[in-house]
Amino acid sequence: MVDAVTAAGATPQTATQTGTKRLAESFDTFLNLLTTQLKNQDPLSPLDSNQFTQQLVQMTGVEQQLYGNQLMEKLVANTGSGISTAVALIGKDVRVGTGENAIKDGKAEWKVDLSRAADDVKFEVLDSKGRTVFSTTPTDKSAGEQTFTWNGKDSSGQQLDDGGPYTLKVTAKDSASSTVTSNVSVQGMVTGVEQVDGKTLITINGAKLPWEKVTSINQAAAPVTTATTTTPTPDPVTSDAAA
Repeated sequence: MVDAVTAAGATPQTATQTGTKRLAESFDTFLNLLTTQLKNQDPLSPLDSNQFTQQLVQMTGVEQQLYGNQLMEKLVANTGSGISTAVALIGKDVRVGTGENAIKDGKAEWKVDLSRAADDVKFEVLDSKGRTVFSTTPTDKSAGEQTFTWNGKDSSGQQLDDGGPYTLKVTAKDSASSTVTSNVSVQGMVTGVEQVDGKTLITINGAKLPWEKVTSINQAAAPVTTATTTTPTPDPVTSDAAA
């Protein structure tokens, strides 16, 4: 049986989606027929309930198979476009265009890029519930990129535990109170990749960030080793001169 051609501009459905739709329609028809049969059955010769049970089991089995196909399609899609690509980032130094980060070893760091010089700039660190835990006014308000390092302490001076997420919010205005555009990013080495609710996340400095927001990738710098030079000890000089 050939399905109708998909209308122009419409999103084509997969075989699983089509099967699920038809199963729902068939199940509704089955229930209507079952209800009609039960209403009109002969009291002296009631219908066999075993047949109904068997049909319900068959319908449920088909439904479970379709749901399994949907899960498989989702996993294949994620593997093809997400996690398999993100795995290649492990061990590399990347930059992610996001304001989210986490405290690691008592600090968190962001890159802030102002599109032009500002007259008033404010940095606010927000917790996972959107509450401001720390705020400051940077001294550098010129155009370009700067690094903001937060010592992980809240406004009362209490050191917060490692973890997160914490989000850096930047508010910048010029002398005319017009908004100055700013871009916030996080940079570091990728140490892990995982999928959560169908989304591929990479781990940088303990923060789990969306891999699709990666803006640059660099090979991580190799550790510097110091060579040790050993000066050979000269052999003792002997003299054969006569006494």
